[in-house]
Amino acid sequence: MSTITRDELVHVARLAAIDLTEAETDQFATELNVILEAVARVNTIVTPDVPATSHPLPMTNVLRDDVVIPSIPLDEIEAGAIAFEDGKFLVPQILGEE
Repeated sequence: MSTITRDELVHVARLAAIDLTEAETDQFATELNVILEAVARVNTIVTPDVPATSHPLPMTNVLRDDVVIPSIPLDEIEAGAIAFEDGKFLVPQILGEE
């Protein structure tokens, strides 16, 4: 795995609109290269007979099926509203626009 040069780090930081000091640039370049080395070591351990996983235990989706059920009647919703008109809640205007 390759290393990240100072120039590459400065370029990426500029693209991300991150201002780095000289000290931060040196520190992050060193830290990122340590991370890349760790990833490279993990990649050397991986064997073709071991499948990639995101979780050590098999998992299944536990969501229930969607079931269409009747909603609350509109007249009950309207009865609990402070202001309701044409099937919509009326709220105080908070912007000076019309």
